Amino acid sequence: MRTEAIDPPGITWLRVSPKYVTVRLASWALATLVIVALLCLPLILVLNGWWQSFPLWLAAGLPAVMLVLALWKLLLIPRQVRAIGYAEREDDLLIRRGIFFQRTLVVPYGRMQYVDIGAGPVERGLGLCTLKLHTASAGTNAEIPGLPAAEGARLREQLSARGEARLAGL
Repeated sequence: MRTEAIDPPGITWLRVSPKYVTVRLASWALATLVIVALLCLPLILVLNGWWQSFPLWLAAGLPAVMLVLALWKLLLIPRQVRAIGYAEREDDLLIRRGIFFQRTLVVPYGRMQYVDIGAGPVERGLGLCTLKLHTASAGTNAEIPGLPAAEGARLREQLSARGEARLAGL
């Protein structure tokens, strides 16, 4: 189901790199491993007889529930990455994300203060970067993750030039 508020007509969305799924999966795997290990501690203590008052069903249930939730997230990550998109218009940049809770952010070029590019170790290894747009509003979370490095550099230069041109007109 599409709504014009989230998906304006006539917009061609550019998608982020499919390699970004690997970045998201790496961070998901690390976080899941730590959480499941912590949730297994009561089970280990109960099985070794060090915490006999703790119910075995609860000690086994905590990591099991976390694993089920983790598997759900594993299935959801590729779809979340495919939902991220951006579109350059004449006066502003549109950034779209979300599956269940969709969001389209409009950043006017004249409101941009600076454009930042960053890349973590996994992103660098895959040739990706994250482009962040900073505006006067502290609440603006305008970022486009998973861009190929060359596209990120092009977009940074393009947005900076458009921002300066619009700002000069004020």
